[in-house]
Amino acid sequence: MTAPALEVQGLAYAYPDGHQALFGVDLRIERGERVALLGPNGAGKTTLVLHLNGIHTPGAGTVRVGGVQLAKDTVRDVRRRVGIVFQDPDDQLFLPTVREDVAFGPANLGLRGPALNAAVDRALAQVGMEGFADRPPHHLSLGQRRRVAVATVLSMEPDILVLDEPTSNLDPASRRELSTVLRGLDPTLLLVTHDLPYALELCPRSVLLDGGVVVADGPTRELLSDEALLAAHRLELPYGFDPSRVPAR
Repeated sequence: MTAPALEVQGLAYAYPDGHQALFGVDLRIERGERVALLGPNGAGKTTLVLHLNGIHTPGAGTVRVGGVQLAKDTVRDVRRRVGIVFQDPDDQLFLPTVREDVAFGPANLGLRGPALNAAVDRALAQVGMEGFADRPPHHLSLGQRRRVAVATVLSMEPDILVLDEPTSNLDPASRRELSTVLRGLDPTLLLVTHDLPYALELCPRSVLLDGGVVVADGPTRELLSDEALLAAHRLELPYGFDPSRVPAR
């Protein structure tokens, strides 16, 4: 049987100051799934994401990516499989040109010459930024920088793409451009977001995390239609937004 893209079992974690952020999280994502991770501030979403490529080490439980259990001797392999796009693109764009930024990851994996150039060109084309390869990242708009940040991860051909609040501070046009990009990608997608309509647009399934535990897991439309569930976990839809009236994609 094919292993799931991601399998988290009994994951618990406490920070050095003693704050317990996760209390036995179980999460399974199949290959090709698109899943939104929802929850209020402080729910443990970021802590969970930072376990997926070994930035944090579990206090208890396991993380498996494509059947490979995260451990000291597998962390390099797992980090290649899990690409994380952080909320602030400037955390990932630090070189003089867009091309150099997108080439950084695959070059560290050993790609050189034509193979490296092909990986960069392919990633930039995937996000619609192929005409910006020689531009300094700081000359781009926020929406453009966010798409380039996605390209820096895609150039390493990850199995799972994790995006942390990708629509934060984007104008409507940039938001729409990014959704078009994300719908066209192949990797398994985990979308961490407070933007509930965006979760409905892109992810058929949602997982609701609060207090360091999974409190709901099901079809996004059903979760967003449960007013009592949203209210209990401090989540709100935009005024007048009715999930039941949004056409299924």
